[in-house]
Amino acid sequence: MNESARIYQILDSGSKKDKIRVLESLSQSSDQETVNKIISKLDDSEIEVRGEAFSSLFLNKNDISEFLIDALSSESNNIKGFSALVLANRGDSNAISVLELLTKDSSGMVRSCALGALGHLRAKKASKEIHNCIFDTNIEVKKSAAYATILIGEKFSDQEKKELKKYDDSDFEKILRN
Repeated sequence: MNESARIYQILDSGSKKDKIRVLESLSQSSDQETVNKIISKLDDSEIEVRGEAFSSLFLNKNDISEFLIDALSSESNNIKGFSALVLANRGDSNAISVLELLTKDSSGMVRSCALGALGHLRAKKASKEIHNCIFDTNIEVKKSAAYATILIGEKFSDQEKKELKKYDDSDFEKILRN
């Protein structure tokens, strides 16, 4: 068995400890197949493995943006959401147009991550999508949209303020004080 096959076998069926050890060793890979395998671990059943995959991708100094942007169209909500956050933490503004699309995803978690990423990237051009999500049915999405609104340096409309004040929520109270 060659080295790549052994690594992939560990990532597919190894122990949590072995998966983490392998992910640590792959943090500078530029090989598409390997990076995609790391991305797939963002959906691992073990939270520690997901965290190590996130770290490995974030710390990777190679240009892996294309692979991460492709992952935003995954079937897995974890892969979509966490890839959005990795891209944001890497400061990758090439992902903004795809992140805008994810603000309409069927998963509240994915919408929330996309909004967090847009805010972190200070994506002023996504202003419309961010403001629209203040009226989302999911409270976490509303919070992410409200916080992103502040991060892009915009104010809330009276209608948006009214919407956020409906909730007796300390997070919204803090956000509205800005």
